Amino acid sequence: MDGVQLYTRSAGEGLPVVLLHAFPMSSAMWLAQREGLSSVCKVITPDLRGFGGSVLGEDDPSLDVMADDVARLLDHEGVDRAVVGGLSMGGYVTMAMCRRHPDRLRGVILADTKAGADPEAARSNRERIAAAVLEEGTSVLLEEVLPGLVGQTTAQRRAMVFGRVRGLVQAAPPTAVAWAQRAMAGRPDSFDTLRALKTPVLVIVGEEDEITSPADAGAMAEAVPDGRLVVIEKAGHLSAIEQPEAFNRAVSGFVAELAGGIGESPSRG
Repeated sequence: MDGVQLYTRSAGEGLPVVLLHAFPMSSAMWLAQREGLSSVCKVITPDLRGFGGSVLGEDDPSLDVMADDVARLLDHEGVDRAVVGGLSMGGYVTMAMCRRHPDRLRGVILADTKAGADPEAARSNRERIAAAVLEEGTSVLLEEVLPGLVGQTTAQRRAMVFGRVRGLVQAAPPTAVAWAQRAMAGRPDSFDTLRALKTPVLVIVGEEDEITSPADAGAMAEAVPDGRLVVIEKAGHLSAIEQPEAFNRAVSGFVAELAGGIGESPSRG
């Protein structure tokens, strides 16, 4: 299995930090991170297969396939070890990286994601949405997925942010949406993976996240041997888009800690 080459953008110099996007976004969601973090690290933001500029390929749906794509991306970039992180689906791919390629990790960032596997009802719902999107297009996502992606504060007070999120959702290719839904439905429980990690982990969550809650985030931070938790106020599931400055502060502090520099290090909560 040769996989696919991910389309990626990068900015900055220094410690490489790979950020993996949420479902059903593309790497365009990381614009504020490419701009805001490029002074402290090299930010690498790929489009996961099928999204943005990356092709879907012929592989069966699997987060392991996506993790192997990221490992190949590191090879292509000439990077031996990197901080790898992701938000939501990107977090699931990051945990697959932890299982399959732990030697490539300098640190881990898990944002607005969870380590547990889907219960049967959630798996069935993913399959239902996958089939509906292939038949009806992304309008299904606007009705069923979009409302839960942002927090109450964003929905009520940040019309421009909500509009940007809507545009990113609308741009998602139906075939990639269906493939990713099926990949996420098949993911295993990752708590044992987290307990075995030998690298530092930063867990970030929006306080208004109703998809992957602060309780989910706290459980992950407690599971890893070297974890810290940052809760971002007035943000929902897409904390990096809703509150980019706070998100960037958390990441830059973590990167400074890993690099042995002086900076604001996130504290365990």
